[in-house]
Amino acid sequence: MVMGGAVSDGGARNTAPVEQVLMFPSGTVALSSAGPILRVWDLIAGGRCLRALSNHQKTITAMAFNSDASRLLTGGLDHMVKVYDVSTYKVVHTMRYPSPILCLAVSPDETHIAAGMSDGTLSVRRRQAKPSASSANDLFSPAALRTGAFESFLGNLPSLGQGHVKSKQKSKPVGDVNELRVESKRKRRLKEYDRFLKTFKYSAALDSVLRKQVPPSTAFSLIQELIHRDGLRTALAGRDDVLLEPVLRLLLKHVADPRFGQMVCDVANLVIGQSPIIDTLFLRLRKKVAAELKFQQELIRARGALDMLFATSALMSAS
Repeated sequence: MVMGGAVSDGGARNTAPVEQVLMFPSGTVALSSAGPILRVWDLIAGGRCLRALSNHQKTITAMAFNSDASRLLTGGLDHMVKVYDVSTYKVVHTMRYPSPILCLAVSPDETHIAAGMSDGTLSVRRRQAKPSASSANDLFSPAALRTGAFESFLGNLPSLGQGHVKSKQKSKPVGDVNELRVESKRKRRLKEYDRFLKTFKYSAALDSVLRKQVPPSTAFSLIQELIHRDGLRTALAGRDDVLLEPVLRLLLKHVADPRFGQMVCDVANLVIGQSPIIDTLFLRLRKKVAAELKFQQELIRARGALDMLFATSALMSAS
């Protein structure tokens, strides 16, 4: 089974990394997610792809079944959790979360949904169980009427021979004391780079995160998303010296950060040798990398010296 889309111009298949694989309890059908595409595979027929669903805008990172495998839940980097009916593979429900989804689970009684997000938050949502018809019919049973339970259901009735004067003012609806009121919130607006990603404008999305007020974690997260979508080369294509300079300055500033080292190398391999100005910035980048390596070597020497001192001190204290 090969993941990916159509064949590219060079004859190679545009493969995407597989994020999740989920097997049906019967063992005959498997689900896989590669990028924003969810695929259904028939294992009996030799791994034939039955369906390819693209209901997410970004990479699908988590999949889970309910207790009887009649519903499939998928979560992705687009902050969305979608619920599928496995009989038709149509989306029957959608939930939005404040951050990208990394993992997903459903409780055995199907009353709680747990989702782990990229900001370190674990979200647990509870589904209210539907009231059964038998509980409503119990209010009108002979036993309930004999005990006077119907009064609590129908409210306080006026006694015989007493009139009921209606008030001219309209009564305000009053809920239960323990009732939780959920106020509607305004729809959250997407960031500029999210809007460009949604419309596949990769170059404009990269330009929007190269501004000074955008934190580096956001900029490199978008670069990582472009790498997953195989769109980084498209975002950097056709740029002149002026448009490539902000990219190189971002790499030069954060090359010593261990969180972004691998992505700095990935971007640098795509833009090296395109112009004299870019080559000059790469020379500065090389000097900074050399200085960082020298600093790390000095740290290793200092650590070795400290280890020798601590070992000598331990031997002297033991003797």
